[in-house]
Amino acid sequence: MFRSPTLRWGLLLGFALGGFFDGIVLHQILQWHHLLSLVPGVDLRGQILWDGYFHALMYVLAALGLWGLWRIYRAGLPLPGQALSAALLGGFGGWHIVDSVLSHWLLGIHRIRVDSPNPLAWDLAWLVGFGLAPVALAWWLRRRNGGDGAASLSRARLVAILIISIAAGGWALRGPTDASTTTVVFRDTDPAAVFAALDATEARLIWGDPEMGVLVLDVPETNRWRLYRHGALLVSGTGGPAGCLNWSRA
Repeated sequence: MFRSPTLRWGLLLGFALGGFFDGIVLHQILQWHHLLSLVPGVDLRGQILWDGYFHALMYVLAALGLWGLWRIYRAGLPLPGQALSAALLGGFGGWHIVDSVLSHWLLGIHRIRVDSPNPLAWDLAWLVGFGLAPVALAWWLRRRNGGDGAASLSRARLVAILIISIAAGGWALRGPTDASTTTVVFRDTDPAAVFAALDATEARLIWGDPEMGVLVLDVPETNRWRLYRHGALLVSGTGGPAGCLNWSRA
């Protein structure tokens, strides 16, 4: 079954897209949990850090999946559209199955809704809707087309998949477009250094944790990138490159 390169790389890309969906919807938009929400001793700064590591891993998996599919296309080998669609769906659903079994029940590092009085109900509903249902649809597509599908994937469709994958990763880096505030994680939590950074970027403190590691600031959008020059490890809404480089110095 996994001897088909289309299936292997498609499953990997679908798995990464499932991770992006999880991080964007549950970690950022709905804010129902972080990756390590139920791990004792991990403060808010650590939660944000590990969410960043999680998204970085999904970038790597997505890049590998896209690279594999591009190699198939460049080699002139068949790239059946139905088979690839089934693989993407299977990988997407596979992520949610793995996450449910491993993260929710075996490791217990988070639940779908950590603040729910009945977290198991949310876990099961998410597992069925976003895990089992896509896998079942993927299985049906492969059976319907004899396992491989007849129509090869056109260049336009392959480019569309590439754009969707890049857009999903890019969305994970976005901050709220209608908010004047941004969340900042600083490397040096000394109050004097933090307030010096705020003065240098014309930022106003809205909220901060007791350790001054995570702050919510009202700062002009044009000055947000400058926070990286003053000790910030991560500034929401500014994208990844500078933040990733600064995390390497943590």
